Amino acid sequence: MTQLALFTRLLDDASPAERYALALAQLQQAERLGLDRAWVAQHHFRAAEGGLPSPFVFLAHAAAATSAIRLGTGVVTLTLEDPVRVAEDAVVLDLLTGGRLDLGLGSGGTPTSFAPFGLRLDDKTAVYEAKLETLLTALRGGDVGGGNTLYPDAGTLGDRVWQATFSAGGGARAGRHGHGLLLSRTQPRPDDRPDATLAELQLPIVDAYLEALPAGSRGFVTASRTVFVADDRDEARAFAETGLRRAARSFRGGRLAPDADLDELIAASDTHVGTADEVAASLAADPTLARADEIAFQVHSVDAPHAHVLRSIELFATEVAPALGWRSPASPPITTGGHS
Repeated sequence: MTQLALFTRLLDDASPAERYALALAQLQQAERLGLDRAWVAQHHFRAAEGGLPSPFVFLAHAAAATSAIRLGTGVVTLTLEDPVRVAEDAVVLDLLTGGRLDLGLGSGGTPTSFAPFGLRLDDKTAVYEAKLETLLTALRGGDVGGGNTLYPDAGTLGDRVWQATFSAGGGARAGRHGHGLLLSRTQPRPDDRPDATLAELQLPIVDAYLEALPAGSRGFVTASRTVFVADDRDEARAFAETGLRRAARSFRGGRLAPDADLDELIAASDTHVGTADEVAASLAADPTLARADEIAFQVHSVDAPHAHVLRSIELFATEVAPALGWRSPASPPITTGGHS
């Protein structure tokens, strides 16, 4: 059965401290409803893109306020980090959570975030791949320089690594390592295929990932999706219009036009919005989800007020998921294959 997860970029319309408090409350709601996992995203510098530059710190706080739900980084922008320190922080956090940590990694998607870290966007892929090898060496207990190895050691954390990507090449890289695959809620369309569906872009990534997996590894595909569920259709659409128009105004590119009608915005942003029945039907029509082991739902970029987010989480877990034949009880730890 497909697993269920909450995903957040911590974008509530509030001060930073309140954003963290609200995100924790949403995560606790997910745990109460039996969801398997909660993913949090890392973003630097821009409050409108994401509210959390330090995911390990936040997840340590969340671990103390929860007991069962798995906690994942979705993602740590490894290109901008010291990979040995990422390994150390992740290992300590995994111990503090009782083995509940899942380590999601990515190369970064905000072009202006690279300069403060002394990096060039053009070097992103090469830097990411080099740092990934160092991180994996550390998690395996290998020499990270000067004869040093991790303390504490990583235990089984190396079996719980995911990689995020927009490309088939990135999917193949995650597969070769036997890692999990993280698919985004939406992604840019190529200039020569502006009307491509999300499935047309993501299914080749899944295919490349599965083909590259080592023998004996089944892999694990997590697909994130924008989902906002409400008791009332008009209410859901009103919140969607506010959030999606705001997102369209800040979007760089031609797919999201601020003056488009609401249905065009919903389609262009790959958003699933409405009542539980409407959202269930919309998700059932998404071919990528049939290939996913987990759906991670997020309210962004609808970004409704907190009380409505809590209700959306409840409706998703109690009405949408059962309608699609998914289960929501919390599960034991999931490994992605363990090859690295």
